[in-house]
Parts: sequence; C-alpha cells; structure tokens
Amino acid sequence: MTDPAGRARCGRESDDLMDTSALQRFAYAARIVLIDQVAVRLDRVLAEGATARRDHPGAIARLEAAVTKDRRQVVGQVACTWFNRFTALRFMDVTGLTHPRVVSPADGGIWPEILEQAMAGHLPDATCPDIARYLNGTQSPHDGRAEAYRRLLIHACTQWHALMPYLFASAHDPNRADDYTDLLMPDDLLLPDSILGRLRAVMTEEACQDVEIIGWLYQFYIREKKDQVFAGLKRNIRITAQDIPAATQLFTPRWIVRYLVENALGRLWMLNHPHAQLATRMAYYIAPDGPRIPFPRIERPEQIRLCDPACGAGHMLTYAFDLLHAIYEEAGYEATAIPALILTHNLTGIEIDGRAGALAMFALSMKAATRLGRQRFMHMKVKPDIVVLQDVTFSPAEMHDIATMVGRDLFTDALRGTLAQFGQAKNFGSLVVPELCNVGRVQQVVAAWDCGGNPVRNDLQVRVMTVLRMVQVLSPHYHVVVANPPYMGGKGMNETLGAFVKAHYPDSRSDLFAVFMERALGLCVEHGLMAMINMQSWMFLSSYEKLRDRLFANSVILSMAHLGERAFDNIGGAVVSTTAFVIGKVRGVNLEGTFIRLVDGGSEFEKRTRLRMAIENGACSWVYRASAEDFRKIPGSPIAYWLSEDFRRCFSRFPLIGDTAAVLCGMTTGRNARFVRKWHEISRERFLPHAASPEQAILSGQKWFPYAKGGAFRKWYGNAEHVVNWEAGGRDILASGRAYPRARNRYFSPSVSWSFLSSSYFGVRQQPQGFIFDMAGCSLFPDAPAHLPIYTGALCARTARLFLKAMNPTLNFQVNNVAAIPLPDTLAVDAIDRTVRAAVEIGKSDWDASETSWDFTILPLLSPAHRAGSVQGSYDRLRSCWQGMTDRMQQLEQENNRLFINAYGLHGEVAPEVPVEDITLTCNPAYRYGGKVRMVERERLLLYDTVAELLHYAVGCMFGRYSPDVPGLILASQGEGMDAYLARVPEPRFVPDRDNVIPVMDRNWFASDIVTYAHDFLRVTFGAAGFHENLAFIEKALGKDLRNWFIRDFYDYHVCRYRKRPIYWMFSSPGGSFNALIYMHRYRPDTVSVMLDRYVHEFMIRLDAERGLLERLVDNPTATYSKRARIQKAVGVVDRQIEELTRWVREVVVPMAQQKIAIDLDDGVRRNYPLFAGALKPIKGLEAPDG
Repeated sequence: MTDPAGRARCGRESDDLMDTSALQRFAYAARIVLIDQVAVRLDRVLAEGATARRDHPGAIARLEAAVTKDRRQVVGQVACTWFNRFTALRFMDVTGLTHPRVVSPADGGIWPEILEQAMAGHLPDATCPDIARYLNGTQSPHDGRAEAYRRLLIHACTQWHALMPYLFASAHDPNRADDYTDLLMPDDLLLPDSILGRLRAVMTEEACQDVEIIGWLYQFYIREKKDQVFAGLKRNIRITAQDIPAATQLFTPRWIVRYLVENALGRLWMLNHPHAQLATRMAYYIAPDGPRIPFPRIERPEQIRLCDPACGAGHMLTYAFDLLHAIYEEAGYEATAIPALILTHNLTGIEIDGRAGALAMFALSMKAATRLGRQRFMHMKVKPDIVVLQDVTFSPAEMHDIATMVGRDLFTDALRGTLAQFGQAKNFGSLVVPELCNVGRVQQVVAAWDCGGNPVRNDLQVRVMTVLRMVQVLSPHYHVVVANPPYMGGKGMNETLGAFVKAHYPDSRSDLFAVFMERALGLCVEHGLMAMINMQSWMFLSSYEKLRDRLFANSVILSMAHLGERAFDNIGGAVVSTTAFVIGKVRGVNLEGTFIRLVDGGSEFEKRTRLRMAIENGACSWVYRASAEDFRKIPGSPIAYWLSEDFRRCFSRFPLIGDTAAVLCGMTTGRNARFVRKWHEISRERFLPHAASPEQAILSGQKWFPYAKGGAFRKWYGNAEHVVNWEAGGRDILASGRAYPRARNRYFSPSVSWSFLSSSYFGVRQQPQGFIFDMAGCSLFPDAPAHLPIYTGALCARTARLFLKAMNPTLNFQVNNVAAIPLPDTLAVDAIDRTVRAAVEIGKSDWDASETSWDFTILPLLSPAHRAGSVQGSYDRLRSCWQGMTDRMQQLEQENNRLFINAYGLHGEVAPEVPVEDITLTCNPAYRYGGKVRMVERERLLLYDTVAELLHYAVGCMFGRYSPDVPGLILASQGEGMDAYLARVPEPRFVPDRDNVIPVMDRNWFASDIVTYAHDFLRVTFGAAGFHENLAFIEKALGKDLRNWFIRDFYDYHVCRYRKRPIYWMFSSPGGSFNALIYMHRYRPDTVSVMLDRYVHEFMIRLDAERGLLERLVDNPTATYSKRARIQKAVGVVDRQIEELTRWVREVVVPMAQQKIAIDLDDGVRRNYPLFAGALKPIKGLEAPDG
C-alpha cells in the first residue's frame, strides 16, 4: 500500500485488528490431522519390506532409534515441521515468489501448479526420470500422481534450501542422509479436503497480505501443547525447558506492536531528525512533550541496532522492518538496497525455540522479498540475524584445549566464565548476561584455527563459535529493545530456572516478564529505549516494589498504554491484564510520561480505538501525565498515574490505617480438607459460635469454631459459613506440622474482615467476636476496639476501593495495601458510628434470614411480622419489607460515602451514589441475580427462590431440624432422634418423620411421602381453609406441580444451596425408580436397613402387585387394541423397574445394610457421603476440599 506520494506506509491501519478465528480453527484441526497422518506414514515406512528400508537405510536407522526413545515426540516434531513448510510455501505461492506454485493451483487449475506442469511434461531436471515414471505409470505405486507430487514437494524444498536453510531442507545435502523428515511427509495431499486444501481455504490472498499470518498460525498450532503444559501446572508439574516455548509464546496484536515500535524506534529517529516526515506515517506515535532528555545520537539508519530478546515468530521485528524501510526511504537510500541493509545492520532476534526462530527468519525474508521482487530476492545473500540459543557445555579437558588454542592472554577468567554460562541457554534464554562482552578478538582467533581435518577439534571450534555468537547478541549494544516477553510465575518455573532467576534477578524474580524488563534495559545502550508489553502486576504489587524503585532510579517511563483485561481477543476473556510501555534508560531525570488508560475497553477494537483517539487528542479524559516523583507519594510507589493531586496528597496528609490498627493475614491450616468444614456439616453440640477469647475456647472443650474465609462479595455482615477444628487450642492443627497459625493472639476478637481474592469488588464485613480467620479472610483489629465501626465504615466507603485500586488494581486485596489506606484524623465519629451500626444490623438481619446462618431462627415468610392469611399475602408483605431494607441500606451506604468523602476533601472526585445492584443483601434481587437481568425476571426468580426456601424449610421440619413451633435449630447433633425433639418441642403441631426416611416418589406410594408431608406442613403453617389456594400459588411460582419439583429439582437445589455439602441425602436407584431422603445428623448404622425393609422392599411388593393388576387388564376381552398396547407398555415399565431395583438391592443396598456403616459428622460430607457410593445420588464436585 502506498500513500499519495508513492511511499510505502509503515502500517495498514485497516488491518491493525486481524480476525484470527478462522486461522485458530484451522491450525487446531490441522495439528490433529497432521499428527494422525504422520503416525500412519511412520508405520508404513517402518513396516517389514518397506521400500524406504532399502532406499534410505541411514534415515530408517535414525528413525527407529528416535521412535524407541519417544515415538510421540518424533511424530509431533515432524508434523510441526511440515505444517510450517506448508504454510510458508502457501504464503510464497500467494505472494508470487514460487514459480511454479508449489501447493496452490494456477488460476483455474485443479492440481498444484508444479504438478500440473509436470503432468504437461515440464519437469525439474534433477528429478525428471523418477517423476516421469510415476506420472506415466511405468513405475506405479497405488497412486502414481500422489507419489510424483510428493517428490516434487521435496524437490521444491531442496530448491529453497539455499535461500532459507532454516526452514527448508535439501535432499542432496550429505549431512542429511539420515534425516527422516521427508520420509514422513503426510499422504493424501491432493484430496480436496486434504491439509493443503484446507490450508488454501484459510490462507487466502487477503489473509496473506502480511507475513504475520505465519506467526499466528504457529501460535495456534502449538496451543494444545500450551494447554497441556498449563494443565500440568494445576497438578504442580513445573514447566521444563523443553516446554517453555509452548507455555510462553503469545503473538502480539499488530496495533500493540505498532504502538511499541513507533514509540521506541520511531521516537529515536524523530529525536535525531525532528523535521523528518516519518511521524506522519506512524498512527500510534506519541510525540515527546516536555523537557528533552538525553538520547542516543543517530545520523544514519545503518547505525540503529534493534533487538527483540524473545522474538518468537518475529512479529515485532517484521513491523520494525517496515518502519526502518520508511526511514531509509526518507533518508534517500536506493529502494533495492534497503532490505539487505536492514537485515545486515539493524535487526536482531533472540529465541530459544528453533521452529519459532526459523519462522522469524522466514518472516523477515518475506519482508525483504515483497520489497525486492522474486528475482532480486533470489540473489540476495544476506540472512536475517535471528539467533536461536543453544545449550553448549565444555569439559575441563576441552577448556584446556581452548586455552591452548586462543592463548593465555585471551583466555582470561572472564572468558572461561563466559564459556561456562551457556549449558542452560535453552532454559535461561536471553536472561544470560555474559561475563565477557567484547569477544571480537577471540572470535578472530577461534575462526582462524586450523583443525587439520580433525572432527573432534572441528566440533570444538563450532561450539566455541556458537557461544561467542550468543555472547555477541546478548551484549548491551542496542539502541532499542522491544519485546512481548514470556509470562511465567515462580510456581511454573522449573527448579533450575527458578534458582537462576532468584540468584541473578532478585528484584523481579516473581515472574519472567518482570525479569525480562530488567534484562531488556540491560541490553540497551545508555539513553537507549525499551518497549514492552507485559502483565500489569509489576506496576502495583508489593513483590515488585524494589523493581519499581530501580526503574525510577535508572530510567524514565516515557509513555504507557495501560490495556488491562481483554487486550488479546484471540486468547479470550479476562485471562491477562496487560500494559504496553516505552522506557528510556536515563538516570536522574524526573520526567512526566504520557499514560493512556484503556482498562475500561471491553475488546481489542475498543481499546485500539480509544488509543488512537487519545493520540489524536491528548486532552481526552483517559490521558494522564505523571512522573516517578508522583508515584513515590503513595506507599509502595505503585504506578497509579490516574490519581489526582488531591488523592495523592491524602497519603501524606493523613495517618494510615496501619498506624492505628493491626491489619493481618490469618491462619493457613495446611490441610483444609481435614480441618475445615461448612458449619452445617458438624454436630451443633460441638460448635461454639461466640467464644470471647482463646482461653474461653479451650475451657469450653468444644472442637469447632467460626472460621472467616473471605467468600463472595458482600458488605457489612455475613459470609459466616465455615468452621475450623481448634479443639484444645488447635492441638490437631499444630501437630500436623503443616499449619501457619498467624496472629493467634487476635483469634476470637471482633474485627473487620474482607476477602483476599475478589473478582473486582472490595467486600468488607464487620465480624463479631468468636472468629478465627485465615489467609483468604484477612482481618483488621483497631487499637481502640470501640472504634471498630469507624474502620468498618472507612473500608466500606467508596474511597477505600479507590485508594486500594491506586495501590493494587489486581484481584488481590493484600493486608499491606489495606494498612496503607489513609484515614483522616478528624472524622464525624458519631455520625459514622450510627450509620455503620445501622448498616451492620440490616446486613446481619438479612444474613440470619437464611438457613445457612448459624443464627437462623425462623423463615421470614413464616415470621409473625410478615404473616398474612395466605402464602401470597405473606410474600407481598415480605417483599415490601425487603424493598424497604434495600432502600434503607442504599441510603446508609451513600451517607457513609458522603461522610468519608468530606473527611478526605475529595468532593467532586468521588460520587457517593451506590447503584442498587451493589447493595449486597440477599433480599435485594438486583444484587442476588445481577443488574443485567431484567427487573421482571429478577422478581420471578426472587419469588421462585422464596417459595423454594419455604419448601426447603418444610423438609427441615419433616426431619426435625426445625420446627414451626420453636425458633432455631432443634435436631442438629449426631444421632439425635424423636426423644430429643419432643424434649424441645413437647406439643408439636407438625410432627417430624420418625424413622428418618422420607420417600420421594413419582406417585403417592407411601403415607409418609414427601408431598404428603409438604401438604400437611402447608395446612399447619397457613391453615387448612386456604390450602388449595396456597398450593396453587406455590406451584405457579415453581412452574410445575409440587411432586414434579421434589423429584426433579429439590435435590439439586439443596446441594447447590449447601455448597455441595448437603445435609439431606438422597438414596436413589440407578434409574431413579426409587428415591428417599435421609437427614445425615439423624443417621444411625441401621438407617439403610430401615430404608430397605420399610420402603424398598415394600415398594417392590407394590410394584409386583401393580404388575399383576396390569396383566389382568390386558387379559380383559373388552379392552380395545390401543388400550391393551398402552397397558403392555406400562407392564414393560414396571418390569424394568423391578429388574433395576432387584439388582440394586442385591448388589448395593443389602451389602450396605449388612455393613451397618457408622459415620462421624466431624469427618464432614466430603468423606462420609462416598461411604454410600452406589446408593446415594452422585454429586459432581463433591471431592473438592473446603476452601
């Protein structure tokens, strides 16, 4: 593409956003197909009597050895090699570099053009005899045309070997006599739906406008391997050196590449040539604004040195090529000379993955080719400067030989150390910093060695030269370093890499991307420029504070496009939060950089559009100016560029929360599965919810105590779901040897607690006395306990979230960040106290209205405060009450916000309003179901859930856990039965089930059926007179009749509500013919026998009677044909039920009943439920530990 003056533009703005979905689908499918086809070919060439054994004995021998070692790796490597060759050949076909086309037909043709010409008699000389015989049938395998095309492809690869040996091999190379890659080329390449046919469909002429398509395809091809590596990480399998490329390669969207290259390379040229027209060609260039800072002096384009230290398939380098070409053009260079000059002088790429490095070389070669045309490119001798690092080691004897050959003067300690640095080059990559950088003289001497034909000495010479070449590219001589480095946290690093990073990069060791920041600056010359995209976490996390300090001291951030989530559409979702930036290696300068905030954009398109708008209009609202001095005003020096001066001043004007309160992480048990439970799993008699001190907890003799573990976004009060075994002061936990019981002196004290990990919101809750807290439920303890409401209000205010966002806008709310929130020393204490107490009271009332609270007393729908003559009338009253609670909480939250906004002096910067969906009450449907759900649908869901809660509570009353006559828990300890119930409820209106087995059946087979109990419960609680009206209202809300709901929906509802730790257990036959609930707290070793004898056997007897009745009906001579058919069908259903139950009883239930299994509630549902495997309904996810 050219501009009106006929000059090539640096970037095609319309293509900055590339739709890669079709490429992704193709590459994923191609990998599967190629691996399958190579595997088939492998078996064929290794078969006894195969012609390959006779024709290529060396290659077969090497292949057999490789297959013996790792067949899967052989197949995968060969498949990938051919994938890359096919994509490269297709690109060259489309761009006119091949003649004839190798994998593409000529216009209007059917077969690849090279085959069409061969069929017409135009054969490549070197292969004429063989190919002619295959085509004319004189030497015919089952498909002569396919074999001829195979040989033509190999011939084409041989032809391209001279220009691109890194990608294409030569069949005539004596060094490749034992290479088996050609032997394993896939078959069936001429079929319409072959890999080549699909390749042509996706690599259209339009898609091949830029060579970056090759890099995209390779990234998508290896994605499955990447997924496998990350799946291993979840199983604590660290990433090996071999897997680092697959795990870390991420192709960068073109618009981000342009931003980086234009603001580093382009900036460098414009600083040196301020009147150049280059700026008009750079759509993402941000012109320097403010004081000039030192920069490298560049007179001629050849002087520029640019490096990508983790170049992958060369995306950064190819755009740098385009920009350099424009620079040379403007400088007046001859167009035909420019590509060779760029490849000779300007660009260096460093990579650990040989295939990616080959593709980078190919991409740069294609850049040159498209500029030069086919003929000139075919005669170009210069090769791209891409160095693929190699593991090279030397034995002590070899070191001695090297010292002898280079001489004592040159063989210094630094050279010896440097030669020893590359044994793990594939693992450490560009992070290796050579001890000796200036190796020019050594290279001359080594290159001049006379090895005398000695292969050992020749090999030594080659390896030494390899190391010296790596030293050259890893030395600090680049004016510009640009990269999208690997992202890998410490947990993913293999042991060797982790130790290396810890030793050499202690300030950035948490992740490889941060380590590469340090290394990239080290590769720059003084005053050079480093441009990079990486994870945003280095800007904020305390683990990178020293790295930030070092950056501020030794460099300056010139510009930043803060991308946030969803900058990479091709990897989907909010996988990574990123930032792109340009840093100048200039010391002692406090320069305001330009920061463009793009975190709110929901897609690449939106972010790219906003970036362009910001560059065109620097006064837009998402452009900021800030300096290192501004960042240092905030604790931890986070790069919170968007804060106003008033916000920053708060950190210096006011004391910090940590000055007057202890902000602490809590306990790590080391084995949550053993020591942590949901409170409803255990015996209530072994649980103390409100211990005032560690001493009282010990003296109580109790085992289980409340455990604050964070949880979902909820403010003011709640998320009290877990308990922890702290019997005898944590005896078992401490004895395990794996626990970290931090801050034990604060256990059981009232506190302010929040969730360490959150999707976005800061959910702060006031915690009453009695809690132990863990890592995920961080807590704050005021020095003055009476001021607890003040700290609750401060952290629940909107201002707190903004301060936290400034220090750490990640998903983690760390204690050091909370401690660093400023807290005004002059506050409206009384007003805050009243507001917070009222909000906490509403929050507690809302939390305790649910069965999942240990302070639950009665279902709100049954509360005297809301009771009306009917279920509907009661619901209407309750809904009005809930709306009042929501409105009142919204008023309180907004008042709390106003009080703190006034105290901070941030009027006009922070709005006090709180949207209704952020009012975190369960009774608020906008919060419960999300603000995006339509109001009508929210109301429908709320009614459904309220009715479901009523029925769920009714089931609790059926089992005696609750009673409509007495508030709170009744039977909630192990082994309790009717005697204990009647002791607490002497004259019950609703009597629970006596044997703890309630059938849930498709018909009313039993008098104690769950639906019968539910009807009785409705009559007791709402009166017999309105029973039918109430039942109709309930069934309408459920969307189905009561029996259907209990059979199909109740158990899933219960399991979900109790977070996969159900207290009511559903015994269910495999086909669901028989279902019955039991209550785990009332379980006894004979419960299964009771169920078997009183219900299962009885049901089978009744089924047998049902079958007899149906058979008699069939025999009735007056029955019509259609009626008999229906009855026969019903007989078949009953027969299948009897068969199902007979087998289930024989194989599962009877043996289980005979075992008289005992359970211990302290073991929890996760351990007890599987004891009844095969009898109980399976629960997906049950095995996941609490926490």
